[in-house]
Amino acid sequence: MGRRRDGRGVLRVPAEGPAGTPVEVPVEIAASPGARTRGLLGRDGVEGALLLSPASGVHTFRMRFAIDVAYLDRGLRVLAVRTMRPGRLGLPRLRARHVLEAEAGAMARWGLRPGVRVALEP
Repeated sequence: MGRRRDGRGVLRVPAEGPAGTPVEVPVEIAASPGARTRGLLGRDGVEGALLLSPASGVHTFRMRFAIDVAYLDRGLRVLAVRTMRPGRLGLPRLRARHVLEAEAGAMARWGLRPGVRVALEP
């Protein structure tokens, strides 16, 4: 994935099955230390997803809503997906290089699960 800057992009989740259609998700990219620290704090929701890069873990202290968290490796393959309620500390994943956050339930709708490789486009 290389070095990223704060900004926006599109996350592509591959289709499930031969007749499926890939899912395109609007994504905010938080690559600077300030943007990663801010994350979703103070928000009431998120349109699409937020990608923290580089990151290997997250917390939900002072968050207003539950989130889905996907840990991604260097090649953007999903290592694990968890749902976290506010006020929780997620343990870092050793091989994780990026963390994707979305509202709780969104990742299941998108077909995001361990082993899936996503693509990120500006």
